[in-house]
Amino acid sequence: MSILHNPQALLFDVDGTLADTEGQGHLPAFNKTFAAHNLPWRWSKDEYRRLLTAVPGGRERILEQLKRTPPPEHCNQTLAEYAQQLHREKGHHYTDILRSGAIKPRPGVTRLIEEAYSSGTTLAIVTTSARESVEALFEYVLPAKQRHYFSLLICGEDVSAKKPDPEAYQLAVERLCLPPDNCLALEDSVNGLAAANKAGIPTLITYNEWTKDDDFSDAWRVVESLDNRGDGEPVTLAWLTDAHT
Repeated sequence: MSILHNPQALLFDVDGTLADTEGQGHLPAFNKTFAAHNLPWRWSKDEYRRLLTAVPGGRERILEQLKRTPPPEHCNQTLAEYAQQLHREKGHHYTDILRSGAIKPRPGVTRLIEEAYSSGTTLAIVTTSARESVEALFEYVLPAKQRHYFSLLICGEDVSAKKPDPEAYQLAVERLCLPPDNCLALEDSVNGLAAANKAGIPTLITYNEWTKDDDFSDAWRVVESLDNRGDGEPVTLAWLTDAHT
């Protein structure tokens, strides 16, 4: 898929794209929650990598685990209710990790956001993660001023389906009043890529530890990070414009 015009809007995914929140934040928060409830499992990196693609959504991953390994008999909630409780508590642990300063933005993220905002390019967040988690990332990881650079936040509460469903991206372009091919999605995962592609939005992939071996052949471009597009040079607005065909 090629960009037909210079992108008027950059649509950023959150987890794994803005920061390595999966390995440094969500996974330890899940396991801390499981330990607090004396549940008989902890997710390894390999298992979590599988879940990231196979089961979109944190609450949904917990529910899938509960179906495979039921909770103690004294639990008087339905599996769905218990999954919701665990997911809520996991969110508190995740915020604590962000607050500690342990997670930093991925290379080039804050620079490109600053450059895009200064140029007048529209910025939006398009994620199916919880709004609370997104706001916590802006509060504790990204520069606080950059929260106000984003004219639109589409979060999990705004849609009925997780990525790879295109609903979040479709809603974003609808609210921005822009043609899909005038936007550029920035993603890190096959589910995010599929969601953007189904919405007709070209996608720049910045792969990470969790997704580096995935198939991104349908992406517009694939780069190691926003500070290294493969030739040691950073991703800039000028490069996005020059490389648009």
